[in-house]
Order: sequence, then C-alpha cells, then structure tokens
Amino acid sequence: MGIERRTVLLTINHYVKAKTLEEAYELNQARNARIMGGMMWMRLGNAKVQTIIDISGLGLDQIEETDHVFRIGAMCTLRQLELHEGLREMYGDAVAESVRHIVGVQFRNQATVGGSIYGRFGFSDVLTCLLALDTFVELYDGGTIRLSEFVNKKRDKDILVSIIIRKSDRKLRYSSVRRTKTDFPVLSCAVVTGPVHGKETWYFSVGARPMKAAVLEKEWEIPDDITEEKLAECAKEAAAGFVYGTNMRGSAEYRHHLAEVLILRAMRSILADRTQEGR
Repeated sequence: MGIERRTVLLTINHYVKAKTLEEAYELNQARNARIMGGMMWMRLGNAKVQTIIDISGLGLDQIEETDHVFRIGAMCTLRQLELHEGLREMYGDAVAESVRHIVGVQFRNQATVGGSIYGRFGFSDVLTCLLALDTFVELYDGGTIRLSEFVNKKRDKDILVSIIIRKSDRKLRYSSVRRTKTDFPVLSCAVVTGPVHGKETWYFSVGARPMKAAVLEKEWEIPDDITEEKLAECAKEAAAGFVYGTNMRGSAEYRHHLAEVLILRAMRSILADRTQEGR
C-alpha cells in the first residue's frame, strides 16, 4: 500500500511593501489579502493569497521603554523579546522563558511578536505570558484595548500595531510542559501577583489547553507563612477555573493536573522570593 503525500503550498499573487499604516490597512480590507509578519507559520499553510502586505518598513520593529510602559512593535522578533534587558530587569527570566523553547534561535530571529499575538494560537507561549500581565494591544482602527479583550474579539481586518505592557510592581513566573524540547506545549502557564488598588491580586493565565490562553483573576491575601496544604488548595481552585480539552498531546484530565502543578510551583516560587526580599 502506497503512502499518500499531500503537498502544502502557499501561493501569493501580489506582494506590496506598504509605505504607511494607512496604506497597509486599506490594502488589507480586500477579502483575500493578508498582513505579512515573520511568515513562519503562514508559509506552512495551504492557501492562495491574492495580496501579501509587508509592514516591515514602518518602524514597528523596536521595543520602547518609558517610565510607565514597554511598547513592543508588532514586527519585533521573539528573539528581541527574549534578550531585552528592561523586560528582564522588571520580570526576571519569565518573559525570556516564555519564548526559550520555541523551535530555535534562527526561528525566533524571524517570528514576530505581532504574529504570535494576532494569531491567537492555542499553542502560543507569548500570548499566555503577556495575558497575565497588565497588557494592551494597539490596533490601527480599533484603538487601544486590553489583551484579554482582544483575545476574545471576533477576527477582523484590523492591523495590530504594538503591544503595550504597563509597568507595575508585579512578580511573574512562566512555565510550560512539552513532550520534546522544541515541540508545542502540552500546557503553558503564567502566574502574576502584585497590588491592585491596594489589594493583593493574583492573575493566572493558562494556554495550550489546547484552546487559546485564558486569564483568571483572584483577590487573595496570601501570607508568606501559608502552609503547603493551604497553598495547594489555592492552586487547585485556580486550576479549576479553566476549561481543558483533549488532543494528541494530552487528555483534559492530564492538562488539569498539569495546571495545578505548574500554578503551585509558580506561587511557591513567588512567595519564596517575597520572603527573601523581606529579610
């Protein structure tokens, strides 16, 4: 018996390098037009695209840090995100950890942050990580909205211009479980805590469920000397706040268990840091 071979081919009829965001937006309104990011996933698809729009010349490839925000251009690469010293100083190794397992350095030098966020892929480590922070997206036509709102927004023909992370006194941890080192995650998890309006607030983001990432907020005043049993109960409650599914990488039950484990580890690590800093 022969093996059936399926040819995957992306066909592009017209290539346009946009000179302005306005031009890119107008071109993108055509039914069969697409914005070109790093082309790392798009090129693997089997599709015919009438017009591909290149926005690489619009100055969207920098990470700008101010006193209040990090503004990440849509054309910034995952490697830029991984190496940015300001993000590392603010959030430790967590942001770099969220991209470290994505294929390899060559891939991360081309894949864009905007493509990762706009795609809203279930497997996106970047989306899972940034969703737990105080993050917004800037859209050309739709203005600036919270990332949590954008994730559930109906897909349209708008253009993602930048990702904005508002600086705040928050601790971030990120982790994932993979069957092999550079495979898609079986489950990804980000945990953030910090004061919000004077109350200690915890944010839990879980992705690769295998659905796209979702975020859960809890106003928990957790003492530094909380018992392991009580902390495990908190992790169990947080993990129960998400819906899990089954695919070739794992069952819903397995993912639920992984979420409990990763959330507990992250909370334990954050509390240990907090205790250390208080000495």
